Amino acid sequence: MQSRRTAKIGQAILEQVSTTILFDLKDPRIENVTVTHVEVSPDVQSAKVYISIMGEEANQELCLRGLKSARGYIQSKVADRIQTRYTPILTFVKDSGAEKSFEATRILNELSREKTCEQKTQTDPESNSSTQTHTDPDRDG
Repeated sequence: MQSRRTAKIGQAILEQVSTTILFDLKDPRIENVTVTHVEVSPDVQSAKVYISIMGEEANQELCLRGLKSARGYIQSKVADRIQTRYTPILTFVKDSGAEKSFEATRILNELSREKTCEQKTQTDPESNSSTQTHTDPDRDG
């Protein structure tokens, strides 16, 4: 359970890191990044910054390396924003929650399409008449 103080510090770090990435960093490797949440340690000496990166795996790794190289600059911006004895050491962690959510949505949409197709074939009289066998009343079987 986070204390109120660490939660407030985490929110301030999230806002500052997001703003810094969006407006201050000029590294072309860093694009399509969203800061999802921040976990601050109880002693406020370290913080995990969870980020979501859209794009292919190679671009995501490149972006993560760019963020790690810009960590010192981002930490200095955080130090300007929060007034604590120690500036938390930032660690960037890739958050795959958004990717998992997109994949779950894709699977659900696919299942929905399959179900709609099945219902359509069951209720369509033309498709049912072609699958039924017709018996000729003049023939004895």
